[in-house]
Amino acid sequence: MAIRIRSRFHAGRQRTPAELASVVAMLAWKLAMDSIKRMRDAKFDIDLGASYFDFVCEYLAFLAQLADRIAYARLDAESRAAFTRALALRLAEVVEDNSDMLLRPAPAGAARRHFLELFNSAGDDYADFHYTVDGPDFGFRRCFADRLRCAVPEKDRLWICDQVMEIEVPEARSVLEQTLAGLFAPADATPPKPRRERLSGD
Repeated sequence: MAIRIRSRFHAGRQRTPAELASVVAMLAWKLAMDSIKRMRDAKFDIDLGASYFDFVCEYLAFLAQLADRIAYARLDAESRAAFTRALALRLAEVVEDNSDMLLRPAPAGAARRHFLELFNSAGDDYADFHYTVDGPDFGFRRCFADRLRCAVPEKDRLWICDQVMEIEVPEARSVLEQTLAGLFAPADATPPKPRRERLSGD
């Protein structure tokens, strides 16, 4: 099914960090669902329950880190910090709102707190790696793959690095960069000819 991702607002009005974060969070969620479908098609076992929940949370935290690095090149320090904070909080809300769908029943607020803790730990792990014109460097991608290893059974752990580094990260990075290029454009910029971003999904 084709999914339209909003990547521009009406010209002439400054977008707030919360508005930007809401769009990116929606995109990140769709990318996570699309990634799980690809992984399963590639015969990786991501079981419903804890594995599914852990995979989605790790994936969302990784995309938030990528979005923060892209924001570093396009926004001033204050705007970047506000955007990244708003994005982490919005993603935490998305995880909380969908915790039943992720099959991780928990007391109210537990899924939200879990994601924010995961986001912070991911930030520490990724801090020494770089985001270049070619996207996240080898160490960045490898660290993400290593963090995802616990979300798949032992038999899949040897092969997950190749799938994540060579397929999942490039797919996500391409769509994320295109979307953020539109979102971070100056409010008074002349919008280019509209285009539709398409993601596969159920």
